[in-house]
Amino acid sequence: METSAQEQLIGPLLLARGTIDRSSALRADDGWLERAWADPTTRVLVIDNGHTLVRRVGDEVGAVLFTPADAPPGQRYLLGVEGGIAYFAVAAPLPGISSGDVNGRVTIPMSLADTPEGEPVSAGLRQVGGLLGDRDAGLLVYAVALEAWHATHEHCPRCGTRTNVEAGGHIRVCPKDASQHFPRVDPAVIMLIRDTDDRCLLARGPQWPEGRLSILAGFVEPGESLEHAVVREVAEEVGISVVNPRYLGSQPWPFPRSLMLGFFAEATTTTLTPDTEEIAEARWFSRKEIAEALESGELRLPPAVSIARRLIETWYGGPLTGDW
Repeated sequence: METSAQEQLIGPLLLARGTIDRSSALRADDGWLERAWADPTTRVLVIDNGHTLVRRVGDEVGAVLFTPADAPPGQRYLLGVEGGIAYFAVAAPLPGISSGDVNGRVTIPMSLADTPEGEPVSAGLRQVGGLLGDRDAGLLVYAVALEAWHATHEHCPRCGTRTNVEAGGHIRVCPKDASQHFPRVDPAVIMLIRDTDDRCLLARGPQWPEGRLSILAGFVEPGESLEHAVVREVAEEVGISVVNPRYLGSQPWPFPRSLMLGFFAEATTTTLTPDTEEIAEARWFSRKEIAEALESGELRLPPAVSIARRLIETWYGGPLTGDW
């Protein structure tokens, strides 16, 4: 199979953006952290179960940032510094949003039209990751990942003692055995598979409704390279052999703590035998077939905020419609 001329991603990876300096050297400086928190120029992003407040002004959507004095009490995480301004996240209920208020939490991807101008709205990365600017997208991805880790790692895995948060939210220390524990990231490969006719393989899991398809993905196992994970996952999930995995890009996917590493790979066999526990349906698509299926509504693709969508559009050669 000839290598496609388009071997770099079309469009940005929307959750791989960010502008702030993470300032890791400052995390252990308790004096600096306290001074930064007392500084009225410091800005705070409030994070609650993966959601924050966003607001539209004109054609731009931005995160609602608070001063330390106006931020609610909660666990603090240092996110970094930009232009002399320190940025923190605080894990706490969102101001003005009732706890558990489903009407205040957007659950589908948002557009500018979905966001009333000037009115704070609660939303998560899946909904607004593509609307936020580089700085705010980076802040929110970072805060979501830290909040999720802290929520599930409150106790020492060695002895069960409740750990203390240190280093600006980047370490948990056991007061009993002094062991240190750091935020966890789980690497996962996600791969667009092409056959010798340059068709693209799409599939869906058993939990997805019909018509909602994506590319294959899976976690990297201990002692395994990324390339081997690509080959193994494809064989396990749909029973075909692939060669020549080629890395294209990565982005964090903090649901709760993945790092998605995107690949293209070439199929040497095409007869699909899906593992029914993992895959409910798998199909090969030509470019014409994918365009027709999107036009008819038979097919829906992952949203633009996902690396899956960027890999599919890179193979296709341009933007596609039909978000989940």
